[in-house]
Amino acid sequence: MSHDAYRRAASVNPRDAEYRAFAEATGLLLKAGEAGRNDLKSLIDAVHLNRQLWGALAGDCADARNALPQQTRAQIIALARFVSSYSSDVMRKGESLDPLIEINRLIMEGLAARAPAA
Repeated sequence: MSHDAYRRAASVNPRDAEYRAFAEATGLLLKAGEAGRNDLKSLIDAVHLNRQLWGALAGDCADARNALPQQTRAQIIALARFVSSYSSDVMRKGESLDPLIEINRLIMEGLAARAPAA
């Protein structure tokens, strides 16, 4: 799912669209990790898509109209900043993709959890 597709889908069912976007980004990171530095294009594409996803989330959380609690929004923005910084380390220093994959998986678990019935 492209960045634009994420935004279009988010207007229909945001939680499911976010889950799908994270699933796609995480899948690409996993494939890039398996290929290692032998497939630099896959690595660049995966890291770029993941960084775009997190950038979109940070932008949404920076919007005063966002209904999430302020603390949650701040934590998501902090995670997005880490993802961006660490992504640079992956590309420049050859750091492992594992932290990015783990963060995405944790977010996916949270998105998959359903709120209890009222």
